[in-house]
Amino acid sequence: MAWAAPRFDDSKWATIKADQNWGSQGYFACTGFAWYRYRLSIKGKQEDPKDLALLIPAVDDAYEVYWNGLLIGKNGKLPPSPDWYLSQPAQTYGMGHIQDGVLAVRVWKAPLASNDPGEIGGFEATPQLGGPEAIAALKSQLDYGWLRSQQFRFGLDSLYALLAFLSLLGWFRDRKQWLLLCMAGYTLTQPLGTFLGGLRLQFPFSITVGLLQPVLMIQDVSLWFLLLLLLKLDDNKRLVRLMRVWVTVFGVAFLLDGLTTAMWGTRWSAQLQVADAVLTIIFTPLETMPIVLAIAAIQQRKRLDSARWLVAICAFITEMIFVVRNAATQFMRFTHWTLADKLRAPLFKVNGNALNPAVLSSTLLLLAIVYAVYRFSIDYRKQQGALEQEFRNAMEIQQVLIPETLPKVPGFTVTSAYKPAQQVGGDFFQIIPIEGGSTLIVLGDVSGKGLKAAMAVSLIVGAVRALAEDYAQPAQLLTQLNRRLFGRLQGGFATCLILLLKPDSTCVVASAGHPAPFLNKEEIQVPGALPLGVSHGTTYMECEVATRPGDHLALYTDGLLEARNRTGELYGFKRLEDLFSSPTNAAMATEAAVNFGQDDDITVLTLTRLAAGEESMAVHLAPSLQS
Repeated sequence: MAWAAPRFDDSKWATIKADQNWGSQGYFACTGFAWYRYRLSIKGKQEDPKDLALLIPAVDDAYEVYWNGLLIGKNGKLPPSPDWYLSQPAQTYGMGHIQDGVLAVRVWKAPLASNDPGEIGGFEATPQLGGPEAIAALKSQLDYGWLRSQQFRFGLDSLYALLAFLSLLGWFRDRKQWLLLCMAGYTLTQPLGTFLGGLRLQFPFSITVGLLQPVLMIQDVSLWFLLLLLLKLDDNKRLVRLMRVWVTVFGVAFLLDGLTTAMWGTRWSAQLQVADAVLTIIFTPLETMPIVLAIAAIQQRKRLDSARWLVAICAFITEMIFVVRNAATQFMRFTHWTLADKLRAPLFKVNGNALNPAVLSSTLLLLAIVYAVYRFSIDYRKQQGALEQEFRNAMEIQQVLIPETLPKVPGFTVTSAYKPAQQVGGDFFQIIPIEGGSTLIVLGDVSGKGLKAAMAVSLIVGAVRALAEDYAQPAQLLTQLNRRLFGRLQGGFATCLILLLKPDSTCVVASAGHPAPFLNKEEIQVPGALPLGVSHGTTYMECEVATRPGDHLALYTDGLLEARNRTGELYGFKRLEDLFSSPTNAAMATEAAVNFGQDDDITVLTLTRLAAGEESMAVHLAPSLQS
């Protein structure tokens, strides 16, 4: 501390300029402590301020300021527990009344990392001395100049943040859209990197780097997977496996490197420098993944639209500028490469904002993403329009297959209710009068939901209508129907229940894996069998039951049984038995399940046996398909 005293003899000290680092003035790659001393003889005028103030620009890395032996300020903390900042604005310090004296600055430079040049350390620009108001005005001018020079970058990062928000929002709505998640990961890291490393926040170096390193890792990995999906290489299982191993090794090495840097300046600095060098040698070559993906896309000759190619090319260029710049900085104090400096240098300025290759490529990438979103939105609207037209066509078909008016069944009152889980469903029923006064009732459920199930329904109903003329017995009809459907349901199946109502009040029932109907409050014991379309050689059995006036039959699909409330509880057989224990129409049964919690298509048919002389009725009580 004697070196801060005014009377200390510094005549044998070396002379150095304060407008540039000591590393470029003969002290290459020097770290640790150093002292600056300067003797001031101040001659003021009567109208000059009575007090002095000092402005010190950025200094590598932490420092203390002494005026005539007294500590007047500091920035960061010196060892043994050092703290310094990744970036720092100019600082001002009061010096008291005007007097001659000695200004001494004690500087500590942290150990050099693998990407640090040797030409750093100490002052980066000349300190300024003046009255408090003048120094404050100079500080404001410097801060304003810095903010003005960063406005393009802040605007660009704001747009990236907006893209990240919209991408995350889209991904939360559809978790299968991994492209949106990768887009969100990459675009979000852009403003996060600026927030941590470019806003001159007074966060200690260890905290800043500890947070910044994972951000940079996520940025790289997100961009790799973004390129993988944009280039449609995710179907290449070998490449995907390679990429997973690649990402794992890269991530571990990158995070460990960040941990060593976060511990920089401790008593293990020598060991940490070795670890930093080893880890850098591991992860730097791995940053060439975009080149691997580009080669794979060329080899596989993927046919992509212009929007995908534009985003992929801009993303590739942006990443490779970062990779080349990062690789060029590694061990540059030994290689003396200047490529990194050239990539950082501005190509031109706009309103005081320096635009270098990295900023330009990020801007082009943003514009490419906006263009791609525009193109995708147009294509999406076209696809949605075509899909909506398909659904309208399917709904029109289903309105024919699920009749809105029912034929009368001699001797019975019939009610029906149909409630699809989506716009179109996979349930079907038909009431087909046949010769001799009998009636066939067919009820079924195709596996799956939506448009595919509706198309299968149209196939089944057409086959039922064609076969019913020749095969009136339920078991025969199911057997013939199964033979025609086998291999035509694209891996799916259909359950089906057929009732033959005879004029003598006898009911013949056969089932293909469908829930048994209720006769009054008891299930009819129908022989079990496989659903339609599962096995070509399946044969079906039938049973016969007699009905009396007042008896009621209830047929339903499993959407009624499997209705599920918010807690996950099923409607279940007990509620079903209670529901059908007394006469109930189809609409009441459907409404009970929907109110409980519909999870699948629901179809219910009820038939009530009439006494002799009573007039038959048929009422369709299902809600409209457009509702």
